[in-house]
This record gives sequence, structure tokens and C-alpha cells, in this order.
Amino acid sequence: MPPRAPAPPKLYDEAYFARWYHEPRARAATRASVRRKAALALAAAEHLLERPVRSALAVGCGEAPGRDALLGARPRLRYVGVEPSAWAAARGAARGVLRGGLADLDGLPLRGPFDLVVCSDVLHYVGDADLRRGLSAMASLARGLLWLEAFTSEDEFEGDLEGFVPRT
Repeated sequence: MPPRAPAPPKLYDEAYFARWYHEPRARAATRASVRRKAALALAAAEHLLERPVRSALAVGCGEAPGRDALLGARPRLRYVGVEPSAWAAARGAARGVLRGGLADLDGLPLRGPFDLVVCSDVLHYVGDADLRRGLSAMASLARGLLWLEAFTSEDEFEGDLEGFVPRT
């Protein structure tokens, strides 16, 4: 199968985050769902590590809602977020968010490895080359669990379809 061309750049600005994360009718995730997902990822990582998670990296963290959920469960956890949106990264800079995308991970000052590396709702929006590079970097940064979530070509979902790359 020939490699897929990357999707055209999409603007992840204040209006994007307002539409998909702040408007109640179109909200991609609720606080409760973010807390449940964080609890599940922590439990899985701690099961593998046989100890509490001490560090977490969130790739494509947006405004970093997962940070609060993770720190709520593990207050001493070292959190680092990576987000390609200039707007969201600027908002989250004081909360441990660095600007960068999936393909930039190996060039960022992340101070890994991490007990838990989370990449949720990102992989189905990037081209094949960025996906390969990002997966390799995340695997090298994960000392415990690498938590990946992506919609596939077979999944039906409501939400942002712009730039969606359908993969099996």
C-alpha cells in the first residue's frame, strides 16, 4: 500500500478548542470521562510497574485536562504535556506543556523516560511518516505503559472529521 500523504494543516486555535471542548453540545470529553480515562491508564501502568506512577507524558494534550485528573490521583507525579497548537501550548506553559507535535518528540527537552506515556485522539489525525516517527519516540520514552487511543477506518464516531486519516 502506498504511503498516505499527510492531511492539510488544521488550525488548532481558541475557536477550535471552544467548539470541541467547551461547547456542551459538541464536547469531545467531559471532566468525568477524563478522570475515568486517567484512572484506567494509571491502574494499567501501576499493574505493570508494581508501584505508583511517578511520571507521565501526554502527547497531544491540548489544554491538558488530563493533567488535573492525573495529579488529582497522584499529587507528586511529574507531568509533561506536548501540544502542537501554539494557542493551547501557550495557555498550558505554566502547567508543564511544551509546544511540539508527534514527530517533534525526539527533539524536545522531555527528561524521560516516563512511567506512563499517553497519546489519545491524535494518531488518526497525522500522516504516516509522523505516525511512525512519533510511535518510535514514544516507545523509547515509555518505561512503563504506552497508552494509545485512535479511531480506525471501521469506527463510527461523532466529532472532528477534518483531517481524519482512516487506518485499519
